[in-house]
Amino acid sequence: MRFTFPILTLCHGGAQRMLVELTNGLTAMGHQVVIVMPIHGDVSYEIHSALHRTDHTVLRESDFPFSDVIVSNFYTTVPVSEAASQSGKGLHVRLSLCYEPLFLPENHVSFPSYNTTPRLIVLSKWQRDIIALNHGITASMVPVGISTIFRNQHIRHKLQEPMNITAILRKVENGFSWHREQDYLIQQLDIVKQNLPHVTVNFISPPDEFYTSESLQQLKASGKYRFFTPLNDEELNYHYNGADIFVSSSIFDSGSLPGLEAMRCGAALATVYSGGNMEYARHEQNCLLSFRYENRLAGDVIRLVQDHVLRVRLASQGEADSNSWTWANSVRKLEQTILNFLA
Repeated sequence: MRFTFPILTLCHGGAQRMLVELTNGLTAMGHQVVIVMPIHGDVSYEIHSALHRTDHTVLRESDFPFSDVIVSNFYTTVPVSEAASQSGKGLHVRLSLCYEPLFLPENHVSFPSYNTTPRLIVLSKWQRDIIALNHGITASMVPVGISTIFRNQHIRHKLQEPMNITAILRKVENGFSWHREQDYLIQQLDIVKQNLPHVTVNFISPPDEFYTSESLQQLKASGKYRFFTPLNDEELNYHYNGADIFVSSSIFDSGSLPGLEAMRCGAALATVYSGGNMEYARHEQNCLLSFRYENRLAGDVIRLVQDHVLRVRLASQGEADSNSWTWANSVRKLEQTILNFLA
């Protein structure tokens, strides 16, 4: 099949990683995949599909080649994808990597965009239910996956470091990151450090974000935290492997990929309910999970630090559970879903 994916950017992030894994996977299966991207779009991942950069800062219908399927994603790619579809350039399918109306500006635009095509793909049951309630569309599901690069290297005991508590911290300037609850995350980890001074608190940030963020650099300058800025997945895998406990504070995620990746690498997970993470997170079985209103994240982390048996049990079960989450499975489900739409 011939696929066209209009993609605004492939900077570091869970949604962008999924687009890369799906397009690369379809290409590996023998499909013809073209990514159409505006002139200034970032590419922070290795892509194996054809990349067509336009001469403009916004995508236009004329930029789209003729194909069998056009797969839109972010709400701003939907109108131009529908216009290209109406021009005979392919069947329009939307891959919704997040439900934008509930956490991004311009929901007066993003909300009605979900009425454009009934051929909709989502990442989780939670996301599917929200869209069904708001728009009456029952979407198909394609789950997230984990790259084969991420694995447990069993190096924690070799590092001979204090207990490592690790989380991802993103740039807040000029962005929309309120749903990550990063102020709450820092506050909770400060409580952990106050109660358990021997632990080390680590933050992982994409390098392009860290070096352009005054707030992140100020946090590092405080001397209270250690920062990592991995350049690639190999380095990120190493830092996941150095974490005894991985902490996630996001309250709104369709897939919540970092927690799953950390589990694959053998870290015990303490997380806040974010919707999409209910696909893999099971409280007291493979992680400790709290609702935001419970204000229990610090307590869960302290509990994991102090209870070695619990920490090892949850980490072991989390790693085992994560093995079923593969990008190969995601690509197969996407291909089958598209075939069903075309039938």
